[in-house]
Amino acid sequence: MRILPLILLFFIIGCGYKPSARLAKSVIGESVYVYVAMSRIDPQNTVLIKDAIQTAFVDRFGSKITSRPEAESILEVSLSGVDFNPLVYDVNGYVISYRTVAKLKIDYVLSSGEKGSVTTKGEYDFPIEADSIISDTRRFEAIRYASANAIDEFTAVVTIKGLQRESK
Repeated sequence: MRILPLILLFFIIGCGYKPSARLAKSVIGESVYVYVAMSRIDPQNTVLIKDAIQTAFVDRFGSKITSRPEAESILEVSLSGVDFNPLVYDVNGYVISYRTVAKLKIDYVLSSGEKGSVTTKGEYDFPIEADSIISDTRRFEAIRYASANAIDEFTAVVTIKGLQRESK
């Protein structure tokens, strides 16, 4: 039984497997500057999204958040929109589950000097009590998780760039 994990390890190493976070970090670099444009319509959500984005970069890439002059990569993020859509109704017609959709536009300058723009969308589903409203706490939490999921989509784009860079 001890041999099976070793065989699996050799198989993975032999196939050239590299974690996506490692590929993405090779594109992003060690330090990143994140600027989140304030939304006049929803300034509270912008602050939440900035925190979620910075946490996502630290967690997913191991990158440090630095000032603009010190950063290897620069990201400018703007909130394109946040929607709360009903998902599930109870037998009386009350909404008991919502889906939050956060749309982000990310303009980037990567450590390689490559510039671009990506529009991402993140979703988060959450239940509420029948015949109640969404509290501010639940709303902010849903936006934070949906924004983190939108960053995951950006991570996938950056990982593909890392694969393309390695294949050259």
